[in-house]
Amino acid sequence: MKTSHRRTLKTACAATMVAGLLAFGVSAASAHVNVNPDDPAAGGYTHLTFNVPNESPTAKTNKLEVSLPTDTPFNSVSVKPVEGWTAELVTTNLPKPVTVAGATVTKAVSSVVWTADAAHQIGQNEYQAFSISVGVLPDAGTTVTLPATQSYTDGTVVKWDEKTVEGQPEPEHPAPSFVTTASDSAASTATTSAPSVTPAPSGPSAPSAAASTASDAGSTAGWFGLAAGLIGLAVGITALMRTRSTKAK
Repeated sequence: MKTSHRRTLKTACAATMVAGLLAFGVSAASAHVNVNPDDPAAGGYTHLTFNVPNESPTAKTNKLEVSLPTDTPFNSVSVKPVEGWTAELVTTNLPKPVTVAGATVTKAVSSVVWTADAAHQIGQNEYQAFSISVGVLPDAGTTVTLPATQSYTDGTVVKWDEKTVEGQPEPEHPAPSFVTTASDSAASTATTSAPSVTPAPSGPSAPSAAASTASDAGSTAGWFGLAAGLIGLAVGITALMRTRSTKAK
């Protein structure tokens, strides 16, 4: 009994340790700087939200820089204010002119830099969200990569710039990225071009075979009732005339 009890305890302890390691691994893997677009449709505008966790046990995050693409540049970039953080848009000359939304673009915002004051730095077990509005998004199926650089108060700098390759393990510091989808106009065209089927009307106001049948039945019953009434009247008159004739004799 004692041996069995000890084995049970060892098994439980081992399971607890494995669960703890797995939980730690999941937590560590998910603690990345990432980006979430609210509408990645090509040819449109979107809000990009960067979630930035603090990964240092001793220092605080006091600066974030996000690089924007120059091969498919955005012709519009604006920043959502964050309390205690100043934002700077850095504009540079493009390597070569690019046509965006029918216009030739030679300069574009190439990066956004957020810097915190001492009271609003990101501490241990904390994260901060930074949002920008950008457009026009490139063609559907384009991977938009947005490398980020995270700086700490102890001088540590972490670059989130490694490319994620499908089918391979995730790198230690993957670059934030997203893939554009079909444009809203293309999706709308596909919807309108699809054959439509008009559903049969329903509800109290819709005509139906049952309603028609009921109406016809009601009309027929009315005619039968009228005929029966006339026959009854004729029979009554005949009986009355016979009665009077008998009394006269």
